[in-house]
Amino acid sequence: SRSSSGIKEPTEINALADEYLRLSYHGLRAKDKSFNATLETNFDESLGSINIVPQEIGRGILNLLTNAFSSVTLKKKQFEKDISRDNKISETEQYKPTVFIGTRKLKGKVEIKVSDNGNGIPQAAVDKIFQPFFTTKPSGKGTGLGLSMSYEIVTNAHGGELKVENKEGE
Repeated sequence: SRSSSGIKEPTEINALADEYLRLSYHGLRAKDKSFNATLETNFDESLGSINIVPQEIGRGILNLLTNAFSSVTLKKKQFEKDISRDNKISETEQYKPTVFIGTRKLKGKVEIKVSDNGNGIPQAAVDKIFQPFFTTKPSGKGTGLGLSMSYEIVTNAHGGELKVENKEGE
């Protein structure tokens, strides 16, 4: 746990994103030893340090990654349930949970992109996902605060934007 000073400081954004990817993944693996996922990264090495509050941006990234791992975990469980009925699945048809994080310069700003190959977000929920206490998770499985907190960190504290791109079922 790190305390936040609330003061922006030069931070290696690639190192921060990579650290939180591994933290999130190993935290999940500690709870469920059977879980495995492919971690993909694509960091723009020309970025260097950017002026942010690292603890806050780290918390925002962690929330996005936690949701990504939750999504691929759910899809993996659904896939395993489906194939338990029909054992004839080839290697190429296997579902391989994958979570991606990358950075790049984009129009004078820095983009941090998190994506996964889970089930996506139900289209009816997309407009609500940044609202406090809104969750698509079952009761007791999520507070609905992660994305709203990430939104506040990115937009209010850092003057950025947080956007969602979604394909339901993907």
